[in-house]
Amino acid sequence: MKSSQKIMKKKGRFKAEIARRLPKEQSEALWLTATDKLESLLEQYASLPEGVRFHTENKIFPAAAIYLTLKECIGQDEAYRIIETATFKTADAAAEKLSALLRLPGMRSLFVKVWDPLTRKMFGEKSGFENVFYPKKKGEYRMDVVSCPYNRYFTELGCPELTKISCGADDHVYGDLPGLKFERTTTIGRGGERCDFCIRKI
Repeated sequence: MKSSQKIMKKKGRFKAEIARRLPKEQSEALWLTATDKLESLLEQYASLPEGVRFHTENKIFPAAAIYLTLKECIGQDEAYRIIETATFKTADAAAEKLSALLRLPGMRSLFVKVWDPLTRKMFGEKSGFENVFYPKKKGEYRMDVVSCPYNRYFTELGCPELTKISCGADDHVYGDLPGLKFERTTTIGRGGERCDFCIRKI
Protein backbone atom coordinates (compact mmCIF):
# COMPACT_ATOMS: atom_id res chain seq x y z
CA MET A 1 0.00 0.00 0.00
CA LYS A 2 1.32 3.46 -0.88
CA SER A 3 2.15 5.91 1.88
CA SER A 4 -0.57 8.25 0.66
CA GLN A 5 -3.22 5.52 0.98
CA LYS A 6 -2.17 4.79 4.57
CA ILE A 7 -2.39 8.48 5.46
CA MET A 8 -5.75 8.98 3.76
CA LYS A 9 -7.21 6.01 5.65
CA LYS A 10 -6.84 8.15 8.78
CA LYS A 11 -8.77 11.06 7.24
CA GLY A 12 -12.21 9.56 7.65
CA ARG A 13 -13.88 12.81 8.71
CA PHE A 14 -12.69 14.51 5.54
CA LYS A 15 -13.92 11.64 3.38
CA ALA A 16 -17.25 11.61 5.21
CA GLU A 17 -17.70 15.36 4.78
CA ILE A 18 -17.08 15.10 1.04
CA ALA A 19 -19.49 12.17 0.77
CA ARG A 20 -22.12 14.13 2.69
CA ARG A 21 -22.03 16.98 0.22
CA LEU A 22 -21.38 15.28 -3.13
CA PRO A 23 -22.79 12.30 -5.07
CA LYS A 24 -21.13 9.00 -4.21
CA GLU A 25 -19.44 8.44 -7.57
CA GLN A 26 -18.06 11.96 -7.65
CA SER A 27 -16.85 11.91 -4.05
CA GLU A 28 -15.07 8.58 -4.52
CA ALA A 29 -13.37 9.77 -7.71
CA LEU A 30 -12.21 12.99 -6.04
CA TRP A 31 -10.85 11.03 -3.09
CA LEU A 32 -8.73 8.87 -5.39
CA THR A 33 -7.46 11.97 -7.18
CA ALA A 34 -6.57 13.61 -3.87
CA THR A 35 -4.73 10.45 -2.80
CA ASP A 36 -2.64 10.55 -5.98
CA LYS A 37 -1.93 14.25 -5.42
CA LEU A 38 -0.80 13.50 -1.88
CA GLU A 39 1.55 10.80 -3.16
CA SER A 40 3.13 13.36 -5.49
CA LEU A 41 3.62 15.77 -2.59
CA LEU A 42 5.21 13.09 -0.45
CA GLU A 43 7.68 12.32 -3.23
CA GLN A 44 8.36 16.00 -3.91
CA TYR A 45 9.14 16.73 -0.26
CA ALA A 46 10.71 13.40 0.69
CA SER A 47 13.93 15.05 1.88
CA LEU A 48 12.29 17.10 4.64
CA PRO A 49 13.58 16.45 8.18
CA GLU A 50 11.64 13.92 10.23
CA GLY A 51 10.27 16.51 12.66
CA VAL A 52 8.89 18.61 9.81
CA ARG A 53 7.44 15.56 8.07
CA PHE A 54 5.40 14.79 11.18
CA HIS A 55 3.37 17.92 10.41
CA THR A 56 3.48 17.82 6.61
CA GLU A 57 2.55 14.16 6.26
CA ASN A 58 -0.09 14.02 8.99
CA LYS A 59 -1.84 17.35 8.46
CA ILE A 60 -0.46 19.84 5.93
CA PHE A 61 -0.10 17.77 2.78
CA PRO A 62 -3.31 15.72 3.17
CA ALA A 63 -5.36 18.89 3.72
CA ALA A 64 -3.70 20.60 0.76
CA ALA A 65 -4.16 17.59 -1.53
CA ILE A 66 -7.85 17.26 -0.67
CA TYR A 67 -8.50 21.00 -0.88
CA LEU A 68 -6.72 21.55 -4.19
CA THR A 69 -8.49 18.55 -5.72
CA LEU A 70 -11.90 19.75 -4.54
CA LYS A 71 -11.20 23.35 -5.54
CA GLU A 72 -10.69 22.35 -9.17
CA CYS A 73 -14.05 20.60 -9.25
CA ILE A 74 -16.45 22.43 -6.90
CA GLY A 75 -14.80 25.81 -6.40
CA GLN A 76 -12.79 27.43 -3.64
CA ASP A 77 -15.59 28.38 -1.26
CA GLU A 78 -17.15 24.92 -1.03
CA ALA A 79 -13.75 23.22 -0.88
CA TYR A 80 -12.71 25.52 1.95
CA ARG A 81 -15.89 24.80 3.91
CA ILE A 82 -15.29 21.05 3.62
CA ILE A 83 -11.72 21.30 4.91
CA GLU A 84 -12.75 23.68 7.69
CA THR A 85 -15.68 21.54 8.85
CA ALA A 86 -13.70 18.28 8.84
CA THR A 87 -10.72 19.89 10.58
CA PHE A 88 -12.86 21.39 13.32
CA LYS A 89 -14.76 18.13 13.85
CA THR A 90 -11.41 16.38 14.29
CA ALA A 91 -10.28 19.07 16.73
CA ASP A 92 -13.53 18.85 18.70
CA ALA A 93 -13.08 15.10 19.09
CA ALA A 94 -9.54 15.66 20.41
CA ALA A 95 -10.85 18.31 22.82
CA GLU A 96 -13.46 15.91 24.17
CA LYS A 97 -10.82 13.28 24.98
CA LEU A 98 -8.50 15.87 26.48
CA SER A 99 -11.28 17.33 28.62
CA ALA A 100 -12.02 13.89 30.08
CA LEU A 101 -8.34 13.46 30.95
CA LEU A 102 -8.12 16.89 32.57
CA ARG A 103 -10.96 16.07 34.95
CA LEU A 104 -8.70 13.56 36.70
CA PRO A 105 -6.99 14.78 39.89
CA GLY A 106 -3.74 16.65 39.29
CA MET A 107 -3.95 16.52 35.51
CA ARG A 108 -4.45 20.26 34.98
CA SER A 109 -1.21 21.18 36.71
CA LEU A 110 0.62 18.40 34.88
CA PHE A 111 -0.83 19.49 31.55
CA VAL A 112 0.49 23.04 31.97
CA LYS A 113 3.92 21.72 33.01
CA VAL A 114 4.32 19.39 30.03
CA TRP A 115 3.58 22.16 27.52
CA ASP A 116 7.19 23.35 27.72
CA PRO A 117 8.96 20.09 26.78
CA LEU A 118 6.11 19.13 24.45
CA THR A 119 6.15 22.34 22.43
CA ARG A 120 9.94 22.42 22.25
CA LYS A 121 9.91 18.91 20.79
CA MET A 122 6.85 18.96 18.52
CA PHE A 123 6.68 22.66 17.67
CA GLY A 124 10.34 23.66 17.89
CA GLU A 125 13.17 24.19 15.42
CA LYS A 126 13.54 20.53 14.46
CA SER A 127 9.87 20.55 13.46
CA GLY A 128 10.24 23.63 11.28
CA PHE A 129 9.03 26.29 13.72
CA GLU A 130 10.72 29.40 15.07
CA ASN A 131 9.63 30.34 18.58
CA VAL A 132 9.88 32.82 21.38
CA PHE A 133 9.78 31.07 24.76
CA TYR A 134 8.91 33.08 27.85
CA PRO A 135 10.06 32.60 31.46
CA LYS A 136 8.07 29.98 33.32
CA LYS A 137 5.34 30.95 35.76
CA LYS A 138 3.54 28.61 38.09
CA GLY A 139 0.28 27.46 36.55
CA GLU A 140 0.96 29.21 33.24
CA TYR A 141 2.80 28.59 29.97
CA ARG A 142 3.50 31.14 27.23
CA MET A 143 5.10 30.76 23.83
CA ASP A 144 4.97 32.57 20.48
CA VAL A 145 5.44 31.01 17.06
CA VAL A 146 7.09 33.47 14.67
CA SER A 147 7.59 31.11 11.74
CA CYS A 148 5.34 28.17 10.99
CA PRO A 149 5.59 25.21 8.56
CA TYR A 150 1.81 25.24 8.13
CA ASN A 151 1.92 28.72 6.68
CA ARG A 152 5.15 27.99 4.79
CA TYR A 153 4.01 24.86 2.97
CA PHE A 154 0.38 25.84 2.47
CA THR A 155 1.73 29.02 0.82
CA GLU A 156 4.21 27.07 -1.33
CA LEU A 157 1.37 24.83 -2.50
CA GLY A 158 -0.86 27.77 -3.44
CA CYS A 159 -3.37 27.52 -0.61
CA PRO A 160 -2.21 29.88 2.18
CA GLU A 161 -5.82 30.32 3.25
CA LEU A 162 -5.71 26.87 4.86
CA THR A 163 -3.32 28.21 7.51
CA LYS A 164 -6.26 30.04 9.06
CA ILE A 165 -8.08 26.73 9.51
CA SER A 166 -5.07 25.25 11.31
CA CYS A 167 -5.06 28.25 13.65
CA GLY A 168 -8.76 27.74 14.28
CA ALA A 169 -8.19 24.10 15.15
CA ASP A 170 -6.13 25.23 18.16
CA ASP A 171 -9.10 27.25 19.39
CA HIS A 172 -11.33 24.18 19.12
CA VAL A 173 -8.87 21.90 20.94
CA TYR A 174 -7.79 24.24 23.74
CA GLY A 175 -10.48 26.91 23.91
CA ASP A 176 -12.90 25.26 26.35
CA LEU A 177 -10.88 22.88 28.50
CA PRO A 178 -12.05 22.40 32.11
CA GLY A 179 -10.10 24.48 34.63
CA LEU A 180 -7.81 26.01 31.99
CA LYS A 181 -7.80 29.25 30.02
CA PHE A 182 -6.37 29.40 26.49
CA GLU A 183 -5.51 32.95 25.49
CA ARG A 184 -4.56 34.08 22.02
CA THR A 185 -4.56 37.53 20.45
CA THR A 186 -3.07 36.96 17.00
CA THR A 187 -2.02 34.27 14.53
CA ILE A 188 0.05 34.16 11.35
CA GLY A 189 -2.83 32.52 9.50
CA ARG A 190 -5.08 35.46 10.36
CA GLY A 191 -2.61 38.05 9.16
CA GLY A 192 -0.54 38.54 12.31
CA GLU A 193 3.23 38.47 12.64
CA ARG A 194 3.11 35.63 15.18
CA CYS A 195 0.90 33.09 16.87
CA ASP A 196 0.81 33.67 20.61
CA PHE A 197 -0.03 30.86 23.01
CA CYS A 198 -0.88 31.24 26.65
CA ILE A 199 -2.49 28.50 28.70
CA ARG A 200 -3.02 28.84 32.44
CA LYS A 201 -4.97 27.34 35.29
CA ILE A 202 -8.08 29.17 36.42
